[in-house]
Amino acid sequence: MTQTKKDPIQVIQTSKAGPPVGPYSQGIKAGGFIFVAGEKGLDPVTKQIVPGGIEAETRRTLENIRAILEEAGSELDLVVQTFVFMTDLGEFSRMNAAYAEYFKANPPGRTTVEVKSLPAGARVEITVTALAGKEK
Repeated sequence: MTQTKKDPIQVIQTSKAGPPVGPYSQGIKAGGFIFVAGEKGLDPVTKQIVPGGIEAETRRTLENIRAILEEAGSELDLVVQTFVFMTDLGEFSRMNAAYAEYFKANPPGRTTVEVKSLPAGARVEITVTALAGKEK
């Protein structure tokens, strides 16, 4: 995490999540919130989309998000909003089942939309906003 005490905006970066596939930060901490950029199911080691279908990809995506939030001093339980982008809403129920494993109680608000394609050949991309939680 890059920060100084005077910075109103802090860049969040961790090697425990898949790397950005463009010129953007994994996350930004500002105004009491963490804004996590669109995460995909990229393995942090191989930097490739994980095999195993939409369920595995959704789980890896959420593990990446968890790592970014933890780096920022937050956690999945503090997520208040998610945006899910999928290339095939025909896989919605399978994505939704994997997603539900991570948000069992008091799930955040969510919007899910189908898109033509996603970077890196991903089938799902998830963006979240979370409360900042504790200071790290």
